[in-house]
Amino acid sequence: MNDGCGCGNVATSPTNRAETCSDGGEGGEQAESGRLWQVREIRFAAVALVLLAAGYAAGWAGLSEPVELILKAAALVVAGSTFIPATLRRLARGTIGVGTLMTIAATGAVLLGEVGEAATLAVLFTIAEGLEEYSIARTRRGLRALLDLVPARVRVKRADGEQSISPADLAVGDTVVVRSGERVATDGVLVAGRTSMDTSAITGESLPVEAGPGTEVYAGFINGTGVVEMTATATASDNSLTRIVAIVEAEQSRRGAGQRLADTIARPLVPGVMVAAAVIAIVGSLLGDPTTWIERALVVLVAASPCALAISVPVTVVAAIGAASRHGSLIKGGAALEAMGRIRTVALDKTGTLTGNRPAVVEVVAVAGYDVEHVLDVAAALEERSEHPLAQAVLAAASPLHPAHDVEAVTGAGLTGTIETRPVRLGRPGWIDAGPLASDVDRLQRAGATVVLVEEQRVVIGAVAVRDELRPEAGTVVAALRGAGYRVVMLTGDNHTAAAALAREAGLHPGAVHADLRPEDKSRIVAELRTGGPVVMVGDGVNDAPALAAADVGIAMGAMGADVAVETADVALMGTDLRHLPRVLDHARRARVIMWQSVGLSLAIIAGLVPLALAGALGLAAVVVVHEVAEVVVITNGIRAGRARRLGLRDRQRRNMRSNVV
Repeated sequence: MNDGCGCGNVATSPTNRAETCSDGGEGGEQAESGRLWQVREIRFAAVALVLLAAGYAAGWAGLSEPVELILKAAALVVAGSTFIPATLRRLARGTIGVGTLMTIAATGAVLLGEVGEAATLAVLFTIAEGLEEYSIARTRRGLRALLDLVPARVRVKRADGEQSISPADLAVGDTVVVRSGERVATDGVLVAGRTSMDTSAITGESLPVEAGPGTEVYAGFINGTGVVEMTATATASDNSLTRIVAIVEAEQSRRGAGQRLADTIARPLVPGVMVAAAVIAIVGSLLGDPTTWIERALVVLVAASPCALAISVPVTVVAAIGAASRHGSLIKGGAALEAMGRIRTVALDKTGTLTGNRPAVVEVVAVAGYDVEHVLDVAAALEERSEHPLAQAVLAAASPLHPAHDVEAVTGAGLTGTIETRPVRLGRPGWIDAGPLASDVDRLQRAGATVVLVEEQRVVIGAVAVRDELRPEAGTVVAALRGAGYRVVMLTGDNHTAAAALAREAGLHPGAVHADLRPEDKSRIVAELRTGGPVVMVGDGVNDAPALAAADVGIAMGAMGADVAVETADVALMGTDLRHLPRVLDHARRARVIMWQSVGLSLAIIAGLVPLALAGALGLAAVVVVHEVAEVVVITNGIRAGRARRLGLRDRQRRNMRSNVV
């Protein structure tokens, strides 16, 4: 809607909203109001309400009729000034909306001599708009409050010593000093000192994170026990916090199915109601008393106003997204929120999602005549030139004594090279014959490890087992998801034996494991899973990009500072605690229930009021009161979505899939 009900699309950014609403003064500057009284519509409605009450009091006191009329007319002018001028300008551009219905109804009431009723309509409509504006501003502040986590002053090292400057004056490369208890002003990398960082305000993770030289830190983190120095890697206007707020505010204009339904119903309903009211007035006037039927037509016009319908979904969306952002989940718009509330299947990537993406060497096996240290040295000599994820684990376990040269990668197989004059190879079983190590390879793979064989001078000399351990919370999260009624599957490029071992530890059924997958295979599996209902894919947002795109909702893990993850996924979990996943899914499911409650109530109000108005059972004032009370109820219901709950495992199991019936 582009008219009435809070100035059209409430999901736009504050800047755009201010520009849109400035056309007539609907909202705009008070979009970030902190108190109800600061909302322009509420102030105007209060003044108009006093004038209206004075007008009725004058009539009851027996004062002259002109005094009563002037007071009521003044109330109409004050309240109507908040929406009538903007409505007329939009009408001149060919745009009609709820405000158009209210303007016509108020004008008709005046023509019928019901100035008091017209003023009552204008006052109540203005109050409803003000309450909507306040609710949106209130929920949006939860998101924008992230920016308040940046300190007002920051210490930087200069040639002449430390200086206190505004965060806005920070430049990339500045050395920032962060003392105990202070917040980090921008993103950076620690270069001196060790400490523990409280990241809960940003990622939602409750436990402090140990940090030292080389650790990446982000704006809003709280320094714990020691003084540290960091090199700024972003300015105050381009750090992770400002990017998060900018992305969410830009993406909030994306509508979910519920909001599209509200728009779809409201858009033709407004002109349809106007035509119906005109027909009622004309036909009724020909068959009966013109005054009576014109008045009924005006009442029908107001009764069918879809104002509550137009605001029901946006208020819920803004409230739910703001609440999720305060608990470490970045939801990019109403479309993602609504889709996430319909999810039936959760597809989890293994590496970096179910596991911590920190592979380590768990065992080294050597054949007779060779020792474990020599096997590791050969493996490390080859991996030193490799960018494979397992390379870091091997290099952390050993430092090569003799670096390999002429190292070449064989795609999907391993590495070849030369140490001194000896040819060496490292790769997966199958490409290199395991020989006497076949039983050891099978044992290690069944334990969930990835095994690479090491060959020297065309003879296998040993095997290195590397394993990426499950996150400590993985089992609990899988149990919570299954208890809530979701089907949970795992997608991985690892071999099936290793994947099945990790899946068992996580509590997944063997049939839920899809292994040996390339990126395009993951995308295909997700497409197949969608035949059984909406699917959410959870991955790192880079290697899993095809699968994230193929799913109904893509969720990126650990998105703080990862531009690709934040920009490509529909939802980003800002921390690395997997427990955010069932929490945000439950939050979206609950928000969807609230959303459809409001839509249903709005439609029921219209369906009930129109026949009563047409039959003459309700007058203009009664219809207006019912409508505006309904708007308040819808707004209040939508605000409930801003209360994010932290459900435990038992709560989810007890609820199971009850909310999926909506």
